[in-house]
Parts: sequence; structure tokens; C-alpha cells
Amino acid sequence: MADPGSGHPPRVVDLSPESEGSYLLCLEDWPGSLTREAGDAKARWVERMRHRGLRVKLALDDSGRIGGMIQYLPIEESPALGRDLHFVLCIWVLPRSPAGPSERRRGMGAALLEAAEADARALGAKGMAAWGIALPAWMRASWFRGHGYRRADRQGLSVLVWKPFGAGAEPPRWPPSTGKVPAPVPGKVVVGGCRSGWCPGQNLAFERARRAAEPFGDRVAFRVDDAGDQAALLAWGRSDALFVDGRPVRTGPPPKVERLASLIRRSVRRLPAGR
Repeated sequence: MADPGSGHPPRVVDLSPESEGSYLLCLEDWPGSLTREAGDAKARWVERMRHRGLRVKLALDDSGRIGGMIQYLPIEESPALGRDLHFVLCIWVLPRSPAGPSERRRGMGAALLEAAEADARALGAKGMAAWGIALPAWMRASWFRGHGYRRADRQGLSVLVWKPFGAGAEPPRWPPSTGKVPAPVPGKVVVGGCRSGWCPGQNLAFERARRAAEPFGDRVAFRVDDAGDQAALLAWGRSDALFVDGRPVRTGPPPKVERLASLIRRSVRRLPAGR
């Protein structure tokens, strides 16, 4: 999300029906196999959340191509806790332009964030919140701090930042950790967890886990809770988490089916004989 200077700001537009397909894939040119593998969880999440305040804006380059996106919604519908704020779920700028390998999409991140903030103000929000990573990576917290955001809370590497628009705004917070894992099933390895649906990468991880579990038949129980609302969020203490036999699995980037199958196989071998 680096934003070197540019001669003029990128053009930011609202999501249109014509661009929704690209948005559902986070602007990535995924091959058809990956598109099918990730399933339709993101589309179902969008259909539900568009009636709960989901907003999406796109940044266009000089040729009119989509080069960046931001999605945000009322914090009451987000993975964080708070009130009267809007929350940035994701801001993503493609690192390269089709015009040439050396041309970056300059200034799109800042333009998208400014447009979202202006929209949130117009909607009556008292501030904007976002999550960032405490590492020099995608959605890094330091980038938001460079745009006037301050730290509100932190869980591990996930930093919750916010920018109040005026007096009376209250800082957001992460939900308290509950330590919840999928409920055990006697005689079976349980694979699953909770999934919000908004991130195609997380959706891909869960679909791969489902595929990895299938060959083990009734020795494995696959269970996924919908964490797309705040009641589920509070129950789990998080919005997306995958487990194999109660052990957390790293899902960024999405693990391969073979890796997940290996983890499941180890747990299956520990089942009592005859199962």
C-alpha cells in the first residue's frame, strides 16, 4: 500500500454491477479453478452485508482500469467492537499496472482511504477504524498511522487503529479472546472453525480444508460456524479461524490441500483403534 507521489490523484468510483465480479475476487486474475475452489461464500456475504451498510469503492488508473479497492461498513457489522464508526475490512492496490512492469499504481491507497473517510463522514460516522499488521506487509498498521490513525488495541500482530472525526468518538477494541475451538466429536477428528466470508483467501483455506477432509470419510467431522455477525464474533473472539483437532492452522496464505491432508492424517492416526 505504498503511496509515492503522483502528478494527479487517481479517480475513485463506487462499485458498479459491471465491476462486482472483479471485486469478488479482490481484483486478482484468478484462474477458473481457483475461482471455483474458493466457493461462493464471498458472494453470499456481500448479498447479506449490502443491506447492512457495506460500501465498496474502486480506484481507476489513467486508462480506466481498476487498480485498487476499499471495502468498509459500520463497525457494528465488523470483526471489531465499537459504535458510530465505520470499519475498513480491506484496502488493496494491485502492485503493478498492465501498462508496464515498472509503473506502480501511485497514490491509489491514499485516494481510496480519503474517499471512504469522506463517505463515512457524510453517513454520520464519528470516525473510521481499520485493522493493520505490525509488520511491513499488506495492511500494515504503520501505513494507517501515516494517514492520521492511532492505535486503539492489539492482539498479537493484528493492530486495531482508528481516526476520530471529532469530539464524542469512542475508540474501538478487539473482542475479548475466548479460546473457543470446534466442539469435539467422540471418535472423530474435527476439522473446521469459524468463517466470516468476506475474505476470498480465508474462504479458499476453508474449502481446501473441506476437500482435504473428504478422503478420511467418517473418521473426520467437518464443522464451520458462520462468524458473519457480532453474536458469533463474541462467541469465538475472532472472525476467521481454522482448526484441525483443536489445533489452529495458519491460513495466510491459504495452505495447500496436501498440507492440510497431512495435518488431518496425523490426527486420524491418533484415533483409537477400530475407528
